[in-house]
Amino acid sequence: MWAYTVGFTVLPHVGSFFGWFINRKEIPVWYEKLKKPSWCPPRRIFPVAWTVLYTGMGYASYLIWNDLGGCSSKAIVPLGLYGAQLALNWAWPLFFFGAHNLKMALIDILCLDGLVIGTMCSWYRINKIATLLMVPYLGWLAMATCLTIRIWKDNPEQKPGKSE
Repeated sequence: MWAYTVGFTVLPHVGSFFGWFINRKEIPVWYEKLKKPSWCPPRRIFPVAWTVLYTGMGYASYLIWNDLGGCSSKAIVPLGLYGAQLALNWAWPLFFFGAHNLKMALIDILCLDGLVIGTMCSWYRINKIATLLMVPYLGWLAMATCLTIRIWKDNPEQKPGKSE
């Protein structure tokens, strides 16, 4: 049974690593040039925070899977919502860092917020501990959403044909 626990706990880190690997050169170059608010956390905080958050949400998804008896019909909605929010979570860095598309990153994170809330609501009756493990993630997402909005507003996209 420990292999399932480890698998579910590690899964969120896989997409995160993939996103970092693809965008690793853009972060120190493009991101540093963006206008950011004074309350933006330092870059070195992000990997630590995401490691803790991904581990918590991964373990929480294991608890839900386990309580519902594995991949049963009862697990379709709660784990489907979880999978959908995880996909949007993994897509955000591709929009933001990879494509430099702040508007799409904003749309992505707003949808992500809704899916995380939906996931937590669907999990609450199944396992309250799993739901509580998602609270720090939702809190961090609230900050990340505000940060994305602010960066999008403060860094208007260049119109085609215009240069700095």
